[in-house]
Amino acid sequence: MPCEGGVPKYSRAEAEAQLAAVPGWQLTHDGTRIRRDWTLNNFRDGIRLLNNVGAIAEREQHHPDLHLEGYRHVWIEIFTHAIGGLSENDFILAAKIDQIAPPQ
Repeated sequence: MPCEGGVPKYSRAEAEAQLAAVPGWQLTHDGTRIRRDWTLNNFRDGIRLLNNVGAIAEREQHHPDLHLEGYRHVWIEIFTHAIGGLSENDFILAAKIDQIAPPQ
């Protein structure tokens, strides 16, 4: 379900506990966001990953921050904008991204 606010954001301890379910992701911004980085083979692979994540984000109505730097370095940051922190939805989206992302 899309989060439109009205739910409490996770505490740092709650967020850290959820990280076990999404290996490779790390807390950022004082525990209010999660991030994962990939180094892909080439620009085309980076764009493909971002397009695939974009399709998931649209289906889920939960939109991460997507970044491509140096033509093959992708990083994705997730948080629930409506609450200014992390919620269960963020970790679910991270797990769905992991299913389609190349292993690192």
